[in-house]
Amino acid sequence: MNVFKKATAILFPLLLMACATPPPKNPENICEIFFEHRDWYEASKDMNYRWGTPIHVPIAMMYQESSFKHDAIPPMQYWWIIPIGRASDAYGYAQAKTMTWDDYQRETGNSWADRDDFEDAIDFMGWFTYKTQKINGVSKWDAYGQYLNYHEGWGGYKNKSYNKKPWLIKVSRIVGERSKRYAAQLKTCQENLDSSWLWRLFFT
Repeated sequence: MNVFKKATAILFPLLLMACATPPPKNPENICEIFFEHRDWYEASKDMNYRWGTPIHVPIAMMYQESSFKHDAIPPMQYWWIIPIGRASDAYGYAQAKTMTWDDYQRETGNSWADRDDFEDAIDFMGWFTYKTQKINGVSKWDAYGQYLNYHEGWGGYKNKSYNKKPWLIKVSRIVGERSKRYAAQLKTCQENLDSSWLWRLFFT
């Protein structure tokens, strides 16, 4: 029995690693992202239907936040060579902080949501962009302004805390430009992505 328990303790984490969805091979192209992970496209469409946020905006933000790694965490901080902890408790695809994630779960009733699940993470980002428009009047199509809110929080954005962070403004512009590229790319493949599995079987 002890041998069985030990084997289970070793094999279970390995099985979880095997089941984890790998980051897309070409994250610079949203069509290739969704062709590789078609369930991500379905989840992104659901997010768009629920929150009205265009798909290319949170996908561009997610790329910046986690490079599409399901278990992404902030880097360790050091005092000299001594580790003193991470910058925040952000985690997962969306790099959502625990407090904000708890707000999302409470407001949406999605109490079983996990930050390392793409479907939950993209829905969280849709919720956040929806709230950003309501609170700070930033369009859900404005990836630049949405990312500033995402990084600084709604209060920080109102106080224009980003003006003291030129590096953040630069990164937000990168997110904005990537969002535009994603939007243009998606127009070229969305019909294919929306086609039924039977159509794909015979014609692709």
